[in-house]
Amino acid sequence: MALSDRHIELRRDPHSGEVLAHGGDPEAHSILQRTGFIHVLRQHEQYHRAPTGLNQTAEEVLATTAVSALRSVGYWVACDETFDTDRHTTHELPLGAQVAALADSLRRATTTQDAATILTELTAAHDGVLAALGQVLDATAEFLDIFDQGFDRHTAATLRSLSGHHLAIVATQLHQLRTELADRHENHPSRRPCPSEVADNEREASVHCPCPIPALPPRPPAPPPARRL
Repeated sequence: MALSDRHIELRRDPHSGEVLAHGGDPEAHSILQRTGFIHVLRQHEQYHRAPTGLNQTAEEVLATTAVSALRSVGYWVACDETFDTDRHTTHELPLGAQVAALADSLRRATTTQDAATILTELTAAHDGVLAALGQVLDATAEFLDIFDQGFDRHTAATLRSLSGHHLAIVATQLHQLRTELADRHENHPSRRPCPSEVADNEREASVHCPCPIPALPPRPPAPPPARRL
């Protein structure tokens, strides 16, 4: 990652009066979006802006919250004086990052059973990730049904189609794959569990095993000195 990706400017544009954030990497973009900013992607640039319809006080609160959240995880933020703050925000692991951790687990899986277990988190019928995603799509459609605009009802119908038909195709394919992997009982051809030992033909442990060196067991307490008579 380039060092410049850790630098962000968050200022009120002197020409348009908009509160804009420039720079940052995808993680910074996610933080900005979670604090309320809107991502704008154009042909030659991308940036984030405050939502329309906010008064000046609300914009300043939004920008200050973003500065706090970004600095709390190590970003260097240049900002207007009215947005500056020393307050730090508690950073919790986002739900999307927890789901993405399944990908890291799959990249380390050494058997087909390991992979099947991880995929179960996606395909579980009652509380798997895909089932939960379907509920979110349906709930969003119900939310839009209340509005009177025709395009809202059209969007709601599209969401129900995604939840019912398209998501079902993905769920079915992954469920079949999960079942197949669970029945195969095979080791991954290029991944093996760490043996925690050095092969006979290796000179250094670091060549063979990148795992941390296990901690040494605690030493037993020294016996008390012998008493002199």
